[in-house]
Amino acid sequence: MTAIEDAQTFLDAHPEIQFVEVFFTSMTGVPRGKRLRRHELLPIYEYGRFLPGSILVCDTRGADVEETGLVFGDGDADRRGIPVPGTLVPAPWLGEDVAQVMLSLHELDGAPVDLDPRHVLQRVLDRYKADGLTPVVACELEYYLVDLERGPAGELRPARANTTKDFPSGVEVYGLPEIEAHSAFFRKLWAVADAQDVPLEGVISENAPGQVELTLKHKPDALRAADEAVMYKRAAKGVALGAGCEATFMAKPWAEQAGSGFHVHVSVADAKGDNLCASEDPAGSDLLRHMIGGMKAHMADCMAILAPGANSYKRFKANSYAPTTSTWGVNNRTVSLRVTAGPAKTRHVEHRVAGADANPYLVLAAVLACAHHGIIKRLDPGDPVTGNGYVAGGEKLPTNWYAAVDRFDASEVLRDYLGAHFVDMYACVKRVEQTRFLEEVTSLDYDWYLRNA
Repeated sequence: MTAIEDAQTFLDAHPEIQFVEVFFTSMTGVPRGKRLRRHELLPIYEYGRFLPGSILVCDTRGADVEETGLVFGDGDADRRGIPVPGTLVPAPWLGEDVAQVMLSLHELDGAPVDLDPRHVLQRVLDRYKADGLTPVVACELEYYLVDLERGPAGELRPARANTTKDFPSGVEVYGLPEIEAHSAFFRKLWAVADAQDVPLEGVISENAPGQVELTLKHKPDALRAADEAVMYKRAAKGVALGAGCEATFMAKPWAEQAGSGFHVHVSVADAKGDNLCASEDPAGSDLLRHMIGGMKAHMADCMAILAPGANSYKRFKANSYAPTTSTWGVNNRTVSLRVTAGPAKTRHVEHRVAGADANPYLVLAAVLACAHHGIIKRLDPGDPVTGNGYVAGGEKLPTNWYAAVDRFDASEVLRDYLGAHFVDMYACVKRVEQTRFLEEVTSLDYDWYLRNA
């Protein structure tokens, strides 16, 4: 079927749908868009939806970044939002009469906009395709369920149990009562994921009160995997609100508790679909070692994407399961790049650095770019780390936002793979964000300096 026929089939199958939210994911990973009425859907499939180019380069809070030249300097000119195949789906947490569809942005002549994160990822995937290779990826996100009401001092609190109405206090990693306490949320979330054809799998209680992790299936379509991660995050936030709590993918909500990571599982298949990382050797094939060599060599270059905001850098400290150096190992969760245990045919690497606050398209683009560079250059990652990766050496990763953006901006490898224009604009947006964030005077300023200055 043509795209418009596909949309008409959806409308015929869902006469209850009266509203459709169309959304685009900007550089910062925040979905932005419009809510339209039913009769406005088919015209989008005919010629797209016109959206201002400035949304490509807005900051995390949605404010224009004029310094990019794409606001007033560009006349805030329109781009064309084209529906992403397979993303026109019900959005039942918004009401039984609401659907959603993702958009990707194109120039008016139809050319992909090189600042759209989906197109940035596609640019990297084209490099694999040209070499007869296909990345197979899975996204694994940690996040917190938090209470809608703040505590007596305005503090953030983990969500109350639906069963006892108590606040959780212990870590209880892999605890079943902690999952059962929010069973209504998980049941609704799985139902929504099924309705949207998002392959959401099991849940565990993670390493702090209120922290959970659900996994998405591996797939040989990295672009769709990123789409599903974005759809999943959006659904989790919406379903949580309906369940009387809030899902936050903030990297570090509490100083004293674990941060929330975004782990990326990667292998590479050949034209027949065979896993080129497979090996009876627990450390994987030569190709897997070359992938790790590339990811390890350029990990520091990627930190501005893997850790996109000021709060992101509060995750990284020793013995926190958030790596602080560029290291790799076999069946070892203290390193940055873990070759997982399991049957030889499933051999792959888990990239463990990104935070849950990072943009899924850009994380996959950066990780896969470095892996491809390692394959092409046959980079040697050195010997794997055994034991505690936090004391094993390795290149230190940038642990502050400013250093990370400077390192990213100077990376010739990322400029080659992601596009020089994208790197320029991303660095510009993040530097403006840095200035805006640090200009804010907060309660912490008063606590530290009001009397002590």
